[in-house]
Amino acid sequence: MARDICGRLPGTSMADRKSTPAGLPDAVREAVERTLDATRESAQTTRSRAQEAVDELVKSAEAGAGAVRERVRGAIDERRPATSDDLRELRKELRAIGRRLDAIEERLPAARAGGGPRKRQPAKRRAS
Repeated sequence: MARDICGRLPGTSMADRKSTPAGLPDAVREAVERTLDATRESAQTTRSRAQEAVDELVKSAEAGAGAVRERVRGAIDERRPATSDDLRELRKELRAIGRRLDAIEERLPAARAGGGPRKRQPAKRRAS
C-alpha cells in the first residue's frame, strides 16, 4: 500500500500509532554514549600516533634543511670573490712564510751547487 507524505498508511491516524516504550530513549542514549566513548578512545590513540608521525616528519625536515643550508653556505663561500681583508691576510701569511723560508735557507750548509746561501728577492707589490 502507498503511504502518505508522513509515512502513514491510508486510514490510520496519529492516535492509532503505537507509543514509544518508556525505556527506549534511555537505552538509545546509553548506546550512543558507549559508542562515543569507544570512538573517543580510538580518536585519542589515532591523534597521538598522528602527532608522533608529524613530529618525526618535522624533525627529519629540519635535519635535511640544516644539511642543505650548510652545503649552500659552503658553495657560496668557495665561489665568492676575495675581499680586501682576505688579500691583506694572505699577504701577511706570505710574508711570514717568506721569513721562515729565509731562516731555513740560512741554516742550510754552504756546500750547495752555485755557492753559498742564496738571498731571496722580496716579492714585488702590485698597485691595488
